[in-house]
Amino acid sequence: MKKQFDSITPQLIGRRKSVHEVCRQFTRSPSKGNLKRLKALFASCGDNVFIEYGFHMDYGGSIYLGDRTFINANCTIVDGAQIDEVKLNDCKIDIGADCLIGPNVQLLAVSHDIDPKERLAKYNYVDDIIIKDNVWLGGGVIVLAGVVIGENTVVGAGSVVTKSIDANSFYLGNPAVKVRNL
Repeated sequence: MKKQFDSITPQLIGRRKSVHEVCRQFTRSPSKGNLKRLKALFASCGDNVFIEYGFHMDYGGSIYLGDRTFINANCTIVDGAQIDEVKLNDCKIDIGADCLIGPNVQLLAVSHDIDPKERLAKYNYVDDIIIKDNVWLGGGVIVLAGVVIGENTVVGAGSVVTKSIDANSFYLGNPAVKVRNL
């Protein structure tokens, strides 16, 4: 369910700046200490999660990572605010166990008004992105808000996922379409 929030409040700007600094530190030096600081920002982070350099997110508090998930270089997660005064508890980015997130993948849970006059208010809308267990997102995949990707699915490199997709399937293209069952 799409939720609205104002990302240009002083509080949320400050939160993003502090999270972006942790991401920058991790990119400059992907040491265990910087990885530990990065993982502490997530709502939850499973065991044996591996994150390569270049990881970026806005807030982190609505991101859930399952065990043994691998996130390759330059992953960007545009997540919604989830801090004391702004609770969007029913909106999250949930990446299951044993997932492979290719390089340059973007998970974009935030969107804006399409109508130009309404867009002037600068509101953000956030909706879930759910990636079930054992999913492989190839390099450069973009996943939009409101999408559920079924377990054991592969999304081919460069695809744009605009709608929820089936489990045990291979998807490809822009927009991503089902190529075959796995």
